[in-house]
Amino acid sequence: MENIPKKEKGGFIFASNHQSFFDFLVLVGVSPRRIYFLTGEVFFEKWPWWSWLVNLTGQIKIVRYGDEKERKESAIKAKKRAIELLLQGKVIGIYPEGTRSRTGKLQKARGVGVAYLALAAKVPIVPVGMIGTYQIMSPYDHIPKIKKCKIRIGEPLNFSKYYSQENDRKVLKKINKEVMTQIGELIGKI
Repeated sequence: MENIPKKEKGGFIFASNHQSFFDFLVLVGVSPRRIYFLTGEVFFEKWPWWSWLVNLTGQIKIVRYGDEKERKESAIKAKKRAIELLLQGKVIGIYPEGTRSRTGKLQKARGVGVAYLALAAKVPIVPVGMIGTYQIMSPYDHIPKIKKCKIRIGEPLNFSKYYSQENDRKVLKKINKEVMTQIGELIGKI
């Protein structure tokens, strides 16, 4: 808990591994600050029981499926909204893997969004390791099981030496690699 920046310290990004639908509930449950997640369009459109929640709480819609033009427009809009919130001192939640792990193991990051947002908004990234949420509710489960899980919150990662380099793909990949390494260490898998 001591690794979560206080409100007066401004905005930051939670970057977590993603094993389960349960992950966001765990992170929201332990965070003293409200989190705005980048959320796939299916939660806004396909599942009515989720759509009311993501709309009510102001989550950021990102189109992952559909034509290329729609995905690009969505990504631009989502980045703009996330940066706006970070500059207001808010907290953004991102799963760099892009979707839930189908095996429970840490996957490679999809894209470089977490690094881009951190540099563009000049905020730290707080790595998060979820342990056991896959056993509670894997992507194949429809009903959660009653099991214990752990959440490990790492120290904030400061990338200020790279500020204003948010369009340098090499820098973004380097930052993403460091973030994923930190998440791996938190869950005990490197």
